[in-house]
Amino acid sequence: MGVGTRCAPCALLALALPLALPAELLLPHGAERGDAALEPGDDARSAALELGTALHFYGAAVRSLYVATNGIIAVNEPKNEEKYLGQFPVSFGAIAPFMADLDTTDGRGNVYYREDSSSDVLQLASDYIKGGFPEAAFDPSSAVIVTWKLVAPYQGPGEDLTLEEKRNTFQAVLASSDSSSYAIFLYPEDGLQFYSAYSKNDDGKIPAMVGFSQASTNYYFWENPGSYNVIANDEDSIRNLHKSSNAGRQGVWVFEIGSSSDTIVPAKVSSVLASLEPSEEDQELTSKPFMSDYGSTEIRPQYVTSSTDSIEEDQHVTYSVPQLAVEDFITSYQDVTGTPSTESFYRHREFPTAKAPPRQFPAQQFPPQGPQVIDVEEFDETGIVFRYHTDVQQTCANNRHQCSVHAICKDYPNGFCCSCIAGYKGNGRQCVAEGSPQRVNGKVKGRVFVGNNPVPVTFENTDLHSYVVMNHGRAYTAISTIPEALGYSLLPLASIGGVIGWMFAVEQQGYKNGFSITGGEFTRQTEVTFLGNNEKLVIKQKFSGIDEHGHLTISTEMEGRVPEVPSGASVHIEPYTELYHASSSVITSSSTREYTVTEPERDGVASTYTGAYQWRQTISFDECIHDDSLHAASATQQLSVDSIFVLYNRDEQILRYAMSNSIGPISDGSADISRNPCYTGTHNCDTNAVCRAGTGNRFSCECSIGFRGDGNVCYDIDECSEQPGLCGSNAVCNNQPGTYRCECVDGYQFAADGRTCVAVEYAINHCQTGTHGCDIPQRAQCVYTGGSAYICTCLPGFSGDGRACEDIDECQQGHCHPDAFCYNTPGSFSCQCKAGYRGDGFQCVLGGVVKTKCQHEKEVALGSGGTFFQREIRVGQFIPQCDEHGNYVPTQCHGSTGYCWCVDRDGNEIDGTRSGPGVRPPCLSTAAPPVGIGPSVRPDTIPLPPGTHLLFAQSGKIEHVPLEGNNMKKNGAKALLHIPDKVIIGVAYDCMDKMVYWTDISGPSISRASLHGGEPTTIIRTDLGSPEGIALDHLGRNIFWTDSQLDRIEVARLDGRQRRILFDTGLVNPRAIVVDPVRGNLYWTDWNREAPKIETSYMDGTNRRILVKDDLGLPNGLTFDPYSSMLCWVDAGTKRLECMNPNQLGRRKIVEGIQYPFGVTSYGKNLYYTDWRRDAVVAVDRMISVENDNFQPHKRSRLYGITTAFAQCPGGHNYCTVNNGGCTHLCLATPEGRSCRCPDNTVGVDCIERN
Repeated sequence: MGVGTRCAPCALLALALPLALPAELLLPHGAERGDAALEPGDDARSAALELGTALHFYGAAVRSLYVATNGIIAVNEPKNEEKYLGQFPVSFGAIAPFMADLDTTDGRGNVYYREDSSSDVLQLASDYIKGGFPEAAFDPSSAVIVTWKLVAPYQGPGEDLTLEEKRNTFQAVLASSDSSSYAIFLYPEDGLQFYSAYSKNDDGKIPAMVGFSQASTNYYFWENPGSYNVIANDEDSIRNLHKSSNAGRQGVWVFEIGSSSDTIVPAKVSSVLASLEPSEEDQELTSKPFMSDYGSTEIRPQYVTSSTDSIEEDQHVTYSVPQLAVEDFITSYQDVTGTPSTESFYRHREFPTAKAPPRQFPAQQFPPQGPQVIDVEEFDETGIVFRYHTDVQQTCANNRHQCSVHAICKDYPNGFCCSCIAGYKGNGRQCVAEGSPQRVNGKVKGRVFVGNNPVPVTFENTDLHSYVVMNHGRAYTAISTIPEALGYSLLPLASIGGVIGWMFAVEQQGYKNGFSITGGEFTRQTEVTFLGNNEKLVIKQKFSGIDEHGHLTISTEMEGRVPEVPSGASVHIEPYTELYHASSSVITSSSTREYTVTEPERDGVASTYTGAYQWRQTISFDECIHDDSLHAASATQQLSVDSIFVLYNRDEQILRYAMSNSIGPISDGSADISRNPCYTGTHNCDTNAVCRAGTGNRFSCECSIGFRGDGNVCYDIDECSEQPGLCGSNAVCNNQPGTYRCECVDGYQFAADGRTCVAVEYAINHCQTGTHGCDIPQRAQCVYTGGSAYICTCLPGFSGDGRACEDIDECQQGHCHPDAFCYNTPGSFSCQCKAGYRGDGFQCVLGGVVKTKCQHEKEVALGSGGTFFQREIRVGQFIPQCDEHGNYVPTQCHGSTGYCWCVDRDGNEIDGTRSGPGVRPPCLSTAAPPVGIGPSVRPDTIPLPPGTHLLFAQSGKIEHVPLEGNNMKKNGAKALLHIPDKVIIGVAYDCMDKMVYWTDISGPSISRASLHGGEPTTIIRTDLGSPEGIALDHLGRNIFWTDSQLDRIEVARLDGRQRRILFDTGLVNPRAIVVDPVRGNLYWTDWNREAPKIETSYMDGTNRRILVKDDLGLPNGLTFDPYSSMLCWVDAGTKRLECMNPNQLGRRKIVEGIQYPFGVTSYGKNLYYTDWRRDAVVAVDRMISVENDNFQPHKRSRLYGITTAFAQCPGGHNYCTVNNGGCTHLCLATPEGRSCRCPDNTVGVDCIERN
């Protein structure tokens, strides 16, 4: 950026400063103008303000508004402040000139509001609007004026006393005509004295929020967030609101908030602000950003480009956030490549948008600059690369913590940079003492084919340790537990550890090694192509900087194929050089390398051969872009590597690499560019010393920081002994080589400064101990949120803040039928039809009852006389059975013959379900129980406490029972999830992501929800008949389910994509299904009345066979115990619970004479099954074949599927665990390996099937 450009915002800001908005120039307000005043309080809100002229907001007409203490005007009735403060957008929709936790109690300010159509007020509003939109033909007919006058911030006990006397004054004006509306935010000079407020939801201060939020849209139980625009949301931006403007007058902000468009459009400055000589104070302000935050940021999904067809596939997600630029306040878009568009923002008058909040990514540690663009790229070549730029000025004042403690921070015109102090090396963010040995620790995992072997060698969680002698540039690397089948074949790849040598290579004058450039924080992607057979290996490495122990951390992944090096062979690698080419944040290199393999002797002769490979690598890192001196090093440097040593120890299964490295200028090897001992490593300095090169071959040795001596011999300095008070009180000092470490004594921990030890505040679960301040359990619940924190919420049917809850009188809301009486009860209500009417109180019919199809058919079958005057029933006549709600009972039986069968919701018989006399088939009702009008229950999951639990389905909800050892902790049982209009049958659990999955036959659908809390998500809702059983492969990340109406078994990814039918023949009534992920087997039951069976296959659908077919009745439930490898089932026909080992012959009867079992699961020594007759979960000790416990939920009804939510995943892995098994789409495990399969309907999909 040139000097002239750099000064432009300064000059413009100087022009902008002189005009402030005096408080008296707010639009007239107060009691004398007829304003209503909000009740004093911490969370007051007005009754609905009915508007004479509708407000146009995001393209919709709003006819009433609510004014709230907390600096917002709500479109719908706002929630309690605990539910929205600190969050944006807000679900009820709002206009927010200063949303924060404000307080007007005890005379601390007032909030005034009115709707006004007087000509003087409309003229003032019109003038402000024309200042920002001079070309707009706008003639307002009314204006809503809301004034927050001298309002105070919320102050909790013992909080910041400096805020006690601070007060804010600001005003919002909403002017409307028949076709459009504008918002004017007015901030008088000195009107904003505080910019954040303490929140009851947070331990610290939360900056105020200025913006607009469209109301959410509700679809049954799901909520779709609306669009929103953020104007300012940090203290610096809020502080400058009264000094800046988007409408040509300081402190005035104008926005078009509704017309034919459904977006928010900020004003365009109509003219240059009045020019006056800036004062000294103004001159100081010219170094601060101007208008950088005041572009409106609107988020909507249609402008977000996202390719997420597979979790494993490439992703590219881009969010562009337009900001008001300095030149004429015209905003240009910047695309992913960083090239601004030529069209101005105001010519388009549109924002890129998303109806959900933007994804949050960690801000980069280096100071950003340029238009704010979040660009996230995920691709195979370099792993995940994050880039974040913002035009908010970053300075050392608030970013010093991003630098190392051994670095200085320096401000530049556009940001700041860190640089290591003398005696230390690094990039400023990470610094290590010059000459001190370094240690690197990490993990390695891989999946590598060797030679022509079709089976890969798979390993993970393998340790990598490296030791570096910095003043010699020599790196020693060891990788443990590498199988012999692979170990020798990795010997040629010395550069797996060579990247550590590059990081700490000896630096020649004017050149930098990898640590000086990156600080040990980078990603490295390497592709190795072996010449000859064209084998390829991809190596991905991520360096994460220095950990708390002072060691560098690294993770390594390898995948591909390497040529086979015979077991027992040795490999020799000649010294080589490699050129490193640097550009902005990226370093690349490529070379061809040779190696010599000497095979083990045979008959006294050891044969040798030479191999070669091409090496291409890309190193991506973050660099500080503000300090030009950082780029002074040559863009191309040469790494010289010699004294290379490679070894594989077959007894210890350890792979070792060692090499010496130096970095310097390009050389063809013909000239001796620098043979100084410091560069060649032939000096005699101590390993804890720095070698300083002199002229010619002269050098000197200097002990590293933390050591003392003459450089030839260096001794560690014991800082703890020499400086006894170094660590302060309540801490102990531990001396370490070259440094020391402070550790807090028991009962103390480091404070936020990382140095002072303060007493530990032990967390108390006030909800558990009963020491909370919530209302009684009959009216409120206490929700533990971690630490000693909790929140109080009123139960359904009550209103309040959770600490004081009052009953809602639902009878005032008109829920009952007009011809019914309403009776209010605490937390609920009931309806009863008046005399002469029949019905449930919500629907009342004069003198009769509205009959369902089942009731009508039953009445016809009984005769025209109805149920009171029945005619004689013919022998052999079938009378349909109806439940109390008039629905068909799912199991229909013939009174004369005794045959029973299942029917659907319309009473039609389901094929394959008719059973003989005396046997009732296990039919499922597809009609969800009626949802009474009353207090509704949100379909959120309640966070599951730690430990192992039983999860089971009970019609419209999933309940959980904690397990303590092998015992059910019944007093801890409660509902985990309420979906009252669904019939949940099958339940499965993902132990990795802590998610519960279920099938619903009323929809029908398959859904999931996180056990950390939150709303459920439907993942499959099409092409389903009656999904019943569901199983989950937590290793391969797939789900399997049965469909008894479509008679098939399907598989899909965990998010419901990539569906594939495994079986659609030979099935009549498939129900339960389970998987054995480690062995790659699938098991399921079919209660076909003619031929019930239990079948098995591999998880890819091959090797299907019948496992059990004799002595079965109605096999309902099935479970596989991963610890004992036993397959167990419950049978409602034989009344038995049985088990077997699938790999052996023979069955074992665990218990007999049980009543009507449906689902079954296992944990420890117990089997747990649900029983329809007992409405209970029954525990059976399978070792001694005895029932030892049972649990009946408070509300009695049928229980369906049951599963175990393990606290930790069972051990083991399959071939799909790592990198999806190398498959493009579905990876399905088998006992011998895995199959890559394509989903059905793969038109236009690049999918490869292979075994």
